Amino acid sequence: MSSSSRASAADLPIYELESALLARLRAGNRLILQAPTGSGKSTQVPQMLLDGGLLENENGARRVVVLQPRRLPARMLAARVARERHARLGDAVGYRIRLENVTSRATRIEFVTEGILLRQMLGDPTLAGIGAILFDEFHERHLYGDITLARALEIQETTRPDLRLVVMSATLETSVLEKYLAPGCTTLASAGRAFPVAIEYLPRPAPFDRVPAWELAAEELTRLARSEPDGDALIFMPGAYEISRTIGEIRNSSLGKDWLALPLHGELPPEEQDAAVARYPGRRKAVVATNVAETSLTIDGVRIVIDSGLARTARFDPYRGINTLLIEKISRASADQRAGRAGRTAPGRCLRLWTEAEHFDRPAQELPEVKRLDLAEVVLTLKASGVENVHAFRWLEPPEGRSLDRAETLLRDLGALDRVTGAITALGRRMLAFPVHPRYSRMLLAAHDADCVRPVALIAALTQGRNLFTRASDKATEAAREDFLGNETESDFFLLLRAFKFAENANFDPAKCRRLGIHALGARQTAALFEQFLRIADDEFGSSENAEKNAPAAGDKIRRCILAGFSDQLARRLDAGTLRCALVGGRKGVLARESVVQRAPLLVAAEVREIQQRGDELNTLLTLATAVEEAWLRELFPADFSEMVEAFYDTTQRRVLARRATKFRDLVLAEKLSDDAPLDAAARLLANEVIAGRCPLKNWDAAVEQWIARVNGLRHFMSELALPAIGADDRRALIEQLCYGARGYKEIKERAVWPTVRAWLSPQAQAWIEQYAPERIELTTSRGPRRVKLIYPEAGDGSPPTLAARIQELYDVTGGLRIAAGRVPVVIQVLAPNQRPVQVTSDLANFWRESYPKIKGELQRKYPKHEWR
Repeated sequence: MSSSSRASAADLPIYELESALLARLRAGNRLILQAPTGSGKSTQVPQMLLDGGLLENENGARRVVVLQPRRLPARMLAARVARERHARLGDAVGYRIRLENVTSRATRIEFVTEGILLRQMLGDPTLAGIGAILFDEFHERHLYGDITLARALEIQETTRPDLRLVVMSATLETSVLEKYLAPGCTTLASAGRAFPVAIEYLPRPAPFDRVPAWELAAEELTRLARSEPDGDALIFMPGAYEISRTIGEIRNSSLGKDWLALPLHGELPPEEQDAAVARYPGRRKAVVATNVAETSLTIDGVRIVIDSGLARTARFDPYRGINTLLIEKISRASADQRAGRAGRTAPGRCLRLWTEAEHFDRPAQELPEVKRLDLAEVVLTLKASGVENVHAFRWLEPPEGRSLDRAETLLRDLGALDRVTGAITALGRRMLAFPVHPRYSRMLLAAHDADCVRPVALIAALTQGRNLFTRASDKATEAAREDFLGNETESDFFLLLRAFKFAENANFDPAKCRRLGIHALGARQTAALFEQFLRIADDEFGSSENAEKNAPAAGDKIRRCILAGFSDQLARRLDAGTLRCALVGGRKGVLARESVVQRAPLLVAAEVREIQQRGDELNTLLTLATAVEEAWLRELFPADFSEMVEAFYDTTQRRVLARRATKFRDLVLAEKLSDDAPLDAAARLLANEVIAGRCPLKNWDAAVEQWIARVNGLRHFMSELALPAIGADDRRALIEQLCYGARGYKEIKERAVWPTVRAWLSPQAQAWIEQYAPERIELTTSRGPRRVKLIYPEAGDGSPPTLAARIQELYDVTGGLRIAAGRVPVVIQVLAPNQRPVQVTSDLANFWRESYPKIKGELQRKYPKHEWR
């Protein structure tokens, strides 16, 4: 670094820690560095390590790798450090992001996105050329940052004890991280020299349902600009669409003539990103950015921050296998990061487009990506690194077990993992050669076998960036697009292939592409990715694939390759009148209206996303669909087919029918109804209806219920008899026996019940029931013997039975009545002539002695015609 550059950089607050930082890294190899945004840690710490000699050892010069969560900061930080060192980007200072490598053998400071280093660890598990790794903006808790830190610790503890690891952040809860990095980890903190930022809130909740965020932001910028005569503005919006609308509002406002409004987000070309952070002397600017501007990037001169409080957040639902990208409220920590951008060079103001009361309802921190994203690519990388049990991996915060299981299931479906052992297969290792999601690497391997690498590589490239088609177009554009791209019915990808070919033939001319609503820049970026994929394919397969260039592959070959990558997102149209679909995994979704495969009964969707509709309504949308054939499924996945016979009760016919289904995994592909349901299943389903009371058995009457109550009662009265119980499950079993052989209610409605019910007990047990728990008991009356019915409690809990008799029938009964060999007294309801009980007792002798004399007179007066003794 030149003396002039170092003198300029020395003004940055991070240089207050330079001596302490270098001393601690000479004494140990793990450090947590906490320094505020704008302190210079991202650009200066790697230079401190290089200039301080910490990257030299007996094996020669090594490089420092700075991990960045996002591609845009990685590129821009590398460019800034290269300028500071008066070096050409790609020489001493360079960067590597997915599908872009601007480094050389001379590179000593390398900014990379997190997945790059994790893949490098596979090829070089000792990281021989690396002396230090800096994990920048670690508080954002990106998925690959967590994984790479864990793998770096393993490498440091085994083969590279000299490897230095520094975890850096502006806002970081260090307690958990200190414990994770122990032993030997120290923490170094800088208060920085940030200027105060006045935080302002709206006086009442923003009416975003009536006034869009971009309109409100433009209005507030106009107001703040009057009271803040100096400095630029930074406005945070959730995505590119909201950014473009905000810029439009600013340009159409009173600020339009004096202010320069510029976008900043990851999909912009490098020159437009650079324009957003450049200085424009004599003119104020408003940079409208996504959360990419929260950290790392330096935008000098910002004095005003307007924060919508929103961000588009990617999540993955492991229970449904659905990717979501919804606009959500940011956390309080993210809001603080955003506010800090206004206090870099002078006091600033931050207006939050929500109320102060609403602020404290927001989460304190963002949820780490490891808990909300698809883990398939990470799991495959870990398996390739020798991690057999990903659940037991050294997670800083372990993901949900279901997410890991879902990732492993997908990788098994793709053939990347052994279905039995879960170990990585030879196919899985080959898939790692391609820096894309395992789905697309699997497609590319299938394409090699089918001699269609070029179109499949182009499809993979088309899915890595922005949508090739514009978000909205006028009727003329739609008509031109329809004329050129119409008549496609096999795959939405084929439309993209045609659109790309048009853009390529037009030499990516923006005017020509605009006529069809095609992003010329997006197509140009796709072309670069396409060529890189082809180079990787040539390295993996050999250069013979170039023969395809003049021999276009048949559409069915390409569609089979797409199926190889997305079999778990197979969908079947539910009806011809709507776009509703059933998917593998028990999910439901709706095919996008613009899809060209609306006549296909079977399809695979490359994207299954839950999106926000009007208001809070959510819809699971299937996009980038491709029609497939059942025969291809049987050829590629023969073990995943099954034939199933399912019985079900038809409430209209009151019969059990059979549904014979052909399934791919758990998705029904075809089904046929018949009247020959298996008798066991029919009996079970008919029994359900009987028990629910919807199909009553005429002959299962009160007498049957009382017999069951007698059995259950006697089990308690005389346990030595060891009678079997008749509980709820046994009752169901009896009813199923009664229903066996039938498939409809008419067949069972009047079936005889007693033979089946009595057969539950042996003849001896039946005799004991009659002897010890009789249905009736004999009373001696003035008119002779009379058999009176006993009522046994249906609970069957050992409570005694009850007898109800008029008082005149009991005159000659002076003692107690008992059953079960005299062990159980019968409860007697003594009835008046009106059949209402006047006494309930088990001791008639006491009744006649104590109670009867007191009530006799009153009963005589009421009922003088009855006999009274």
